[in-house]
Amino acid sequence: MQPATKYPKGAAKQQELVEVALQVVAERGYNGATITEVADAAHLSKAGLLHHFRKKEDLFVEVLRRRDELATDKWMREQGNPDVDGADLITGFIRDNAKVPGLVQLFTRLSAEATNETNPAHEFFRDRYDRNREASAALLSSMQAADRLPESLNPEIFAVILAAVQDGLQLRWLYDPDIDMAAHIAHLFSVLAHAAREAAVV
Repeated sequence: MQPATKYPKGAAKQQELVEVALQVVAERGYNGATITEVADAAHLSKAGLLHHFRKKEDLFVEVLRRRDELATDKWMREQGNPDVDGADLITGFIRDNAKVPGLVQLFTRLSAEATNETNPAHEFFRDRYDRNREASAALLSSMQAADRLPESLNPEIFAVILAAVQDGLQLRWLYDPDIDMAAHIAHLFSVLAHAAREAAVV
């Protein structure tokens, strides 16, 4: 984020606006979350909001960053629980995403637009995918050690594939909300777990 002010009051207001925008996007979706709508929800004028965020993309990047912070906190708590299976952890997050279609819309739309290096969200998504690959690869490695994934599977490579599958499922789900994204990912892990058991018998 490129704040318009470095003063503590300005930073606090920006954080407040991010929380408001997060709620607006969750309730009204990407198209319904205009700068005017967010400003109204925050009891500001459009000009007042743009004093803190010069572009709509700047605000929405911070919305996604905030959503990731909340998800990361939950990830860290649950990953440390020995009773939580890795596949269940991943599918649980997917189910959480399905409860807020507006944020799925925002992520899908902005991630596609941000492939352009001049887009304000480009660096955020590039870094996010790097962090996601590292965290997923570590989780997949632990699942592999527990014989939940085949030994032949490369965790680093599969982490990228898994992220691509999740992104693709989100896009399909926006077209067809009847698709159960979590069930599809659970099926994938079930097949891989079966393959790991079969390989262990041989």
